[in-house]
Amino acid sequence: MTLLDAAHAAVSAHPEDETALLRFYERLADGELFLLLEREAEAEVLDPRVFELESGPVVLVFDREERMAEFSGGIAPYAVLPGRVIAGLLKGQGIGLGVNLGVAPSEMLLPPEALDWLAEALEPEPEEAELRAESFVAPSLPEGFVLGLDAKLARAGGLATAALLAGVRHSGGRLGHMLAFLDAVPGAEPALARAVQETLVFSGLEAGQVDVAFLSAGDPAAQAMADCALRFDLPEPEAPDVRRETVPLPPGMDPDSPPKLR
Repeated sequence: MTLLDAAHAAVSAHPEDETALLRFYERLADGELFLLLEREAEAEVLDPRVFELESGPVVLVFDREERMAEFSGGIAPYAVLPGRVIAGLLKGQGIGLGVNLGVAPSEMLLPPEALDWLAEALEPEPEEAELRAESFVAPSLPEGFVLGLDAKLARAGGLATAALLAGVRHSGGRLGHMLAFLDAVPGAEPALARAVQETLVFSGLEAGQVDVAFLSAGDPAAQAMADCALRFDLPEPEAPDVRRETVPLPPGMDPDSPPKLR
């Protein structure tokens, strides 16, 4: 069973549970999906294979290459893209998304409106603000957010050494929560802030419920938080892949060169 299978099973078991549905969308956005194409990609231009169904046109994705092969009956052109990229490409196109159709328990047909919502939920950039923390207490956020954050940060290896989550009282008396990344790699701040924002979205919480800060491990604020905070240790960075220097990345996998639809 894949992560997407498990998330879909949770939705099927509890169709009225909004949290389970949000978790499914999160898995879909975070996972790498195999998008079926009409022909091989050329110069970052993708031509997805469109199927006309009674409910309208759809393109098909699979969370495993063997599932795509089972559906297509053999070798077929495809592109491997994060679900968030596919949602962004299809936004406003009036095209639905078929997920693992006919080959897995997680098969699902998402209407265009669902893809538009997903793309829009992932679009906003975190806002910067100047805040002064006066004191810290133990965090009191829902377990779903904490588990979602733990899963997100497990995929952020090498971007920071750790993160501390605590309740906070700001100057002026405002209460909230703060997640402080320790010793973040220069330039990684936007990606880490976005990861927190997306965790909030897919946990059903308001974006402003958790402020994000970047501190050195020796900062007095970090030391004050450590006494009451929940700590997340980020994985060690992976060894560099020397192939990236000589082998072009597949379409859609280079953030500096996003794919386009034909």
